[in-house]
Amino acid sequence: MSWNEPGGDKKDPWSGRGDKNGPPDLDEALRSLQEKLGKLFGGGEGGGNSSNDSSPPMKGLTAIAAGVAVFLWGITGFYVVDEGNHGVETRFGKYTTITQSGLHWHLPAPIEQVNIVNVKQQRFIEVGYRSAGSEQSGSVLKEALMLTKDENYVDVRLAVQYQVKDAKDFIFNIVNPAATLKQVTESAQRGVIGSSTMDFVLTEGRSEIVTQIKKEIQDVMDSYHSGIQITSVNLQDAQPPEQVQNAFADAIKAREDEQRLINEAEAYSNDVVPKARGAAARKMQEAEGYKEQVIAQAEGESSRFAKLYAEYSKAPDVTRKRLYIDAMEAVFSETNTVMVDVKGGNNMMYLPLDKMLPHKPASQPANSNPVQNSNEPAATPAAAPASAAVDEHSVDRATSRGRDVRGRQ
Repeated sequence: MSWNEPGGDKKDPWSGRGDKNGPPDLDEALRSLQEKLGKLFGGGEGGGNSSNDSSPPMKGLTAIAAGVAVFLWGITGFYVVDEGNHGVETRFGKYTTITQSGLHWHLPAPIEQVNIVNVKQQRFIEVGYRSAGSEQSGSVLKEALMLTKDENYVDVRLAVQYQVKDAKDFIFNIVNPAATLKQVTESAQRGVIGSSTMDFVLTEGRSEIVTQIKKEIQDVMDSYHSGIQITSVNLQDAQPPEQVQNAFADAIKAREDEQRLINEAEAYSNDVVPKARGAAARKMQEAEGYKEQVIAQAEGESSRFAKLYAEYSKAPDVTRKRLYIDAMEAVFSETNTVMVDVKGGNNMMYLPLDKMLPHKPASQPANSNPVQNSNEPAATPAAAPASAAVDEHSVDRATSRGRDVRGRQ
């Protein structure tokens, strides 16, 4: 007879009902727990036998739901740090570590949290003006107007670029890094401008002013441990106030004209002075050369005269005749005059070759050979007597000169 037939013992072979020595039924345990919880929270006593035996077990569902919730809560602890960023992990608000780029996990909130900081981004602030993309574009006089050392107002516009060098200090040490940096920049800028003159700020001192401002900003931010690195400071504009710009422009033009004239004068001076110095040096060198030449000639003449005098002392007649012949040779070598001494005669014939020879063309050099080219036509017979004509006075003068020569001999 089966257990569920009429007249059977009604004992379930799987649940163990009716067996007092067997393990308790799971449904009975769940119903008992439900009754106890109902009593604990003020629920009335309900008949345990009236419950549906096929209801799902509440304890198992609660465990499954708790496991799923813990799993989902653990998944929220995964995070990704992009390239160029740093992750700053905190546990209950206290710093724990810095993570680099990649996939990481931390205890989910509210136990641990992570702040992602871009350490490669170029950030910037504007002092004295706002760019066109901002809500208030244009000049900000409250920030731009500054007093110089010589008690003049200047309108200065500055742009500062920076990036994060330490993510931990950037998050924990300063509440508002951008506002703090802007206040520090204004303070450093006013200090540097206030110690400089207006002309220095507007003209040649711009690069030096930018360097000083950048150094002072970095020193102050480092003293705050802000984790900020100043990359560049750009002086966008520096000019006098708008009310006096026209007068200041005229002054600048006058200064530029003055500088232009000075440059032109210096250029002219640089052109003339070297030439004058060169000419003077050339004159000095020529004078020194002439001096050396005269001295050398004088010394040579004196030396020659001393040697000649020594020879003259030994043979006066021979030396005197030799000197005379040399002198006459030197004189007559430069002329066209030829003296012909006829043997046994008393007179010396004078031949004026310059009159006898045909005239040379103008293009022919004076010292060229007067011999006629064989290809050229012969001179006309009419020209020969004119060239060979002898002046009567010239013959007399030559005759007397020949007599003088013969008398000296």
